[in-house]
Amino acid sequence: MPAHPDHKPPFFVALLVATFVLWLCPLRAQADVYTFVAEDGVTHYSDRPDDSRFQLLLRQMPDGASDTPQIVVPDGLAATYAGDITDAARNHHVEAALLHAVIAVESQYNPRAVSPKGALGMMQLMPTTARAMGVSDPMNASQNIRGGAKYLRMLLDRFANNKSLALAAYNAGPAAVLSHGGRIPPFAETRFYVPQVLRRYNALVQQSTSNDAE
Repeated sequence: MPAHPDHKPPFFVALLVATFVLWLCPLRAQADVYTFVAEDGVTHYSDRPDDSRFQLLLRQMPDGASDTPQIVVPDGLAATYAGDITDAARNHHVEAALLHAVIAVESQYNPRAVSPKGALGMMQLMPTTARAMGVSDPMNASQNIRGGAKYLRMLLDRFANNKSLALAAYNAGPAAVLSHGGRIPPFAETRFYVPQVLRRYNALVQQSTSNDAE
């Protein structure tokens, strides 16, 4: 959700709500969070999946492993767009693992995602950002991924390949990072967003390294 610190796409709102649910159940050593959308459009969250419609949204890591829940992406979604992500990564010199991580947090690989403020598609591009990146149809997954990769490359260049700052700028806007002395802005969402993306990125890199070693 580039350049808008108050811009929470649908999945990121769910992520924040689910994390709040985790904070409400501190007595359980490992409290996963489940969700489903009922027929009336109401989204339900629980750490006790007592309805067959519940699907895992966040997995709380064991004590000592992490203080932030792990995003769960439904099986197959990452693979569906792997080709587009690999191509965009190669063309714009951005690690595919980083693009996957951003997409997972921004939209959970939903090409039709729309935030309440108007951020669009897989990488939650604002219309102005999409146009600047040459994206004519932000709801087209391939175009959206290419535009998001191009924008992320620009931010990495601007912040000397510092992933934390580039991601903070992707979330809150480059001006917010610069106005706070080249540091991650003190916005709750941004402070939550950056470690979420980096945690998923590091896990993907570690998984790739393990696969290469086999």
